[in-house]
Parts: sequence; structure tokens; C-alpha cells
Amino acid sequence: MKKIGLLVICCLIKLSSVNAQERPNIIFLFSDDQTINTLGAYGNKDIITPNLDKLADKGIRFTNHYNTTSICMASRACVMTGLYEYRHGTNFGHGDLERKLFNESYTAKLRKEGYYTGFVGKVGFVIEGEKFDDIEKDFDEFAGGPGQTSYITANNKPLVKYAVKYPHATRANGAWAQDFMKNAKASGKPFCLSVSFKAPHRPTTPDPIDLKRYESIKTFTKPINFGVKNGEHLSAQAHTSRAALQYRYWITDFDQSARDYYALISGVDAAVGMIMDGLKEEGLDKNTIIIFTSDNGYNCGAHGFAGKVLPYEEGSKSPLIIYDPRLPKKYNNKVSDALTSNVDMAATILDFSGLPVSEEMDGKSLIPLLKKPNSEVRESLPLFNFWGVPEAHSMAIVTKDWKYVFWNSASQGMKPTEELFNLKNDSFEMHNVINKNSDVLNRMKSYYSVELKTMKERLIEGHEYEHFPLLFDQNVNWNEKKSLDKDFQSIRKKKVKKVKK
Repeated sequence: MKKIGLLVICCLIKLSSVNAQERPNIIFLFSDDQTINTLGAYGNKDIITPNLDKLADKGIRFTNHYNTTSICMASRACVMTGLYEYRHGTNFGHGDLERKLFNESYTAKLRKEGYYTGFVGKVGFVIEGEKFDDIEKDFDEFAGGPGQTSYITANNKPLVKYAVKYPHATRANGAWAQDFMKNAKASGKPFCLSVSFKAPHRPTTPDPIDLKRYESIKTFTKPINFGVKNGEHLSAQAHTSRAALQYRYWITDFDQSARDYYALISGVDAAVGMIMDGLKEEGLDKNTIIIFTSDNGYNCGAHGFAGKVLPYEEGSKSPLIIYDPRLPKKYNNKVSDALTSNVDMAATILDFSGLPVSEEMDGKSLIPLLKKPNSEVRESLPLFNFWGVPEAHSMAIVTKDWKYVFWNSASQGMKPTEELFNLKNDSFEMHNVINKNSDVLNRMKSYYSVELKTMKERLIEGHEYEHFPLLFDQNVNWNEKKSLDKDFQSIRKKKVKKVKK
């Protein structure tokens, strides 16, 4: 009997080990401030991104991937939690991420279910009431940094040992990831690794290795809607944003700005190559899913804007690539035009791991699109900007073919403004057709009304979102809103923390 019992125990241990190995490893690669057309795989002939292009060739590339809040802090919390900003409450001036919400993040859930978890790079937020370093205990291995982190490897404490060989932090992130994968393999557990690059965020200080790769390119291709004149048709509210008032080097010296920006992205590509090489060396490449995207887009001079924040295409869209090596080759090199978003990342990662996706999440799993890229996961998607000067706050609804934007402010002599763009025929948003398509407008406004109602019902308390359902109600006169808006901004200014954005 003892021998039989021992045999059963051994079989169970072996079965448990097999099941652990069957669960896929997951690597989530996250750049910062990268707009959608900045990969060779997306048609950019100026940029050098061979590793990410190879990843797209082996996986699926998404063409309608939006960041529902296009700013670092909020978007990173959206990715972690699968929630819209007004539900997780994490943004500059609104507050930090509540511990109970972080405990429902994809990293926390996977670790609880036996995954070996790691994080390197820019976190972008802190947990409410805790010191930044407290988050280290939530991972098996952690090399995250507070604030914006630094491009100088030696200035990032967890990466110091890589500083001699990799003085620029982008490649140092890749080296740390290689070491993590070795440790994860030794643990016998499936792993989830999050690599959160600072690049290509400002300051524009690329690795000299990557800058040299662009020496022969003297002129870079400008976007079709480049320049201030191509933004004159857009709302007055948009022109109060820092995207219109700062970072003017994109307008005054586009070629140098593009060279630095592209070189930073090429550094990310090199680090991705290091990670892919590490997977192969450790024999992990056949069972490791790779997801690549960015926390927000970047305007790069489009419409005369720089930075992000605005709901227009360049500022809100980023590349998204998903590669699952377990799929047959017939699913390689596919393209999906489905409407996807940053809140889908947590749901997709959880689904890949075999864990259930909570109905509380706003995000959807994108796994069904891998085999059926022509299918959809949603009809419409909301975009929010509740940060910065109040005049530039906006709420928008986007579908695959249309975008509706509502600017609520009527201060400084402005009027509440609606914009409607036919993205199918005018992807560069050069024509506001708000007065030409009443049927489409009514449909988009119906989507908008549903999202506004949902916001009112589900917003997080204590993070200063309570006023937005009224402020963004198009049926309420500005005179009824302006005192509320003034009071809200007064409260908000007192809560703004001194954090670099």
C-alpha cells in the first residue's frame, strides 16, 4: 500500500509539472510614446526595426489599436488592470492606484496562480499609500524604476551591473530580461515577464549605436497632415493643449526630431532582438507568447502638434503585435483591422494563461482574433483626456470607420465643439464632417451616450471623476457647467502631485 501511495504521489507531482510546462510563458513588451506608423512592418521605410518586423511577420499586426487615455500614468494603469481611467482613478492630479485594484492586475493574478513574474523598466505609477519600492514584493524579480527612470543605465539602481556593457538603459533592459529568463527556467514554473521601456519618451537621447545607424538618412518622410496649417480646421480647444504649445522642435526641425525618435525606437528593437535570442538559447521560444505595444501614441508634428494627449489618430494609436509560436504557420503574418485598446492587454494575457477574464474588466481578450483576424471584439471604443488644462479635456468615440469628439469647454470665448471624422476615407483627419452625415452622427452620439451613462454608473470614487458625466453631457448648457468646472479645477490643482509627465 505504501508503494502504491508513493507511486500515486509521484504521478501527481509529474502531472503537475507537465501541466505547468504546458502553460505558455508570456512576455509583454511596452514602449513609451510610440505612434502606430513607427515600424517597418507598418509601412515606415525610414525606420530600422528588423526584430519587431520579424515578430510581426510571425504573428499578427493590429491596425486600429488605441490607448483609451493617451498619457503614460493612466495608460499604464489601464494596461495593468484592464480598466478605463475613470474606473482605476490613476492619473496625474487624480491619484495613485489603489492596492485592491493592483491585486487584480494581470501580474498579481498570474503570480498567485503559479507564474514566475518579473518586471523591468518604467512602472509609471505608485500604489496609493505605499512607497515605490514596496511594489518589489509583488514580483519574483523586480527591476522597475520610479518616475521616468533614466536612459543612463548607471542611474537605475536595479540595472547598475549592466552599465559597463550596456551604458544605455534600453539594451540594459534586454540584458536583465535575458537573465530573468534563465532564472525563470530554473524555477520550473511558466513565467510572465513585463519589459517596460522608457524609449522613445523624452529626453531625446538615443544610444549612440542606434543614432549612427541613421547617419546616411538626411531627410525623413513627414506625415501627410504635417504642420500648423493642417491643424487650423481642428477645435480651438485642441490648440490650448500642451501638444499645441510645447515641443516645437518637431515643427522647426522635423528631420533631427525624427532621427532621434527613430533611433530610440531602434534601440527598443535591438533589446527585443536580445530577448528573442535569449528565448532561443534557453529553449523557451516554442512556448513563449510575445506581445508588443506602447502606452500612447505621439503626434510628431501632425496637425502642428507634438506630444500625445489629444484624441486624434497619431496621439492615441500605437502599434500592437501578438505572436503565439504555438499556432500553425498558416496564421503567421496576418493583419487585423479590429478595434483594440490598451485595456485589452490584461484580459488577453489572463486568457493566454488559462485564467478567467473578470466581467469587471473593460478590456476584451484578443485571442479570438489570432485565428480569425477579420472578426471583431467590439463595435466602438471610448477615448478620454481628463488631464491638463481644462479647455483641452475631451471625450471621444471611435469605430473602425468613424470618430466623434466632444470638446466641452466654452471658456476663453470658445464654444463647445463637436468633430466627426470619416477615418475610412480620411485617416489623417483633415475634414470635420460634423454637418454632412446626420445618420452617422446620430449613431456615434448614441455610442457616446452609452459610454457617458456607464461612466456615471461605474466611476471610481475619491479620484475626482464625479463631475465628468455632467461636464461631458452635450445636452447640458455650459452656463450650468462652468461653476462646477471652476470648482473642480480648484480642487484638482490642490491634489496635483509634483511628478514629471
